[in-house]
Amino acid sequence: MTTDSGKGSEALPAVAVETVRVPGVEVKPVAGHIGAEITGVDLGDRLEDAVVAVIRAAVLRWKVVFFRGQRLDHTGHVAFARRFGEPVVLRRRGSASPQDVPEIETTADRLELGGRYGMEHAEWLQRRRHSPLRGWHCDHGARIDPPAATILRAETVPPYGGDTTWSNLAAAYAGLSTPVRDFVDGLRAEHRLGVGYQARPGDDAYVRHLLEHQVASMHPLVRVHPETGERVLFVNGYYLEQIQDVSRVESRLLLEMLLEQATRPEYTVRFRWEPGSVAFWDNRSTIHLAPADTAHLDHPRVMHRVMLAGDVPVGVDGKPSEPIVGSEPRRW
Repeated sequence: MTTDSGKGSEALPAVAVETVRVPGVEVKPVAGHIGAEITGVDLGDRLEDAVVAVIRAAVLRWKVVFFRGQRLDHTGHVAFARRFGEPVVLRRRGSASPQDVPEIETTADRLELGGRYGMEHAEWLQRRRHSPLRGWHCDHGARIDPPAATILRAETVPPYGGDTTWSNLAAAYAGLSTPVRDFVDGLRAEHRLGVGYQARPGDDAYVRHLLEHQVASMHPLVRVHPETGERVLFVNGYYLEQIQDVSRVESRLLLEMLLEQATRPEYTVRFRWEPGSVAFWDNRSTIHLAPADTAHLDHPRVMHRVMLAGDVPVGVDGKPSEPIVGSEPRRW
């Protein structure tokens, strides 16, 4: 979602999101802190500006919104995404992604990744997600400018299993005690691609890949949302390496506490996919957990995503994130 990177640089209280209404379009919350289903909208149509405003306001308020029964193709998916920002074009995608639509990444590509590094997919996944909280992430969080939002569309899904879960990081921050909020407001942490990966004995092609393609940034532990002014507990289980200026032991315990806070059930919503379902989430104020219950099922799961270019996070102190290695703003 298009933003001005200069906004949100001051430690302001959360800004109320304007309520927009359009006849026939309903926004139905599905959980107490996060998630809403939007009905009465055909995403394949040329949407009126008022409908776009309803969707934008709902994403900002509820962090992730869901649509069902959509008949989007790749071109329509990208056209819908462009109403909210500039789609990211990745330099490298797998063979399952449509070669003639560079903005689309097909998640079935990820089944190729283990084989690329000499492993079965299940082993590669296990080495990356070896603890219960490790899988929680925002998209491309190690970059200096993580995507502002992601729009994920289901083409083929199993008849059961395969749900995705999201958590509201603004609510998680607000749920901390005042002394802890005051403490974490001033901290920064290194986010690095490949953190926690458990290497194979001997030569490991994925370790070599990580060393040759390092991506890391120093982000505020609490970022100020550039559109709402909310303070967001900017933590995840996948990229966070080390809190700056504290010991390794202190960092580990603090991150464990904060990640447990970020993933408390009351701050989450779980979505059951169907063919034609679409999820649209704010990648600046959420983390999500991809399913891990389908590898043993003989059912395909094919999803397509478009990510929208984001800005450089800004902390409560007004200072932006700093790149360490491997990424530059707006250069993918």
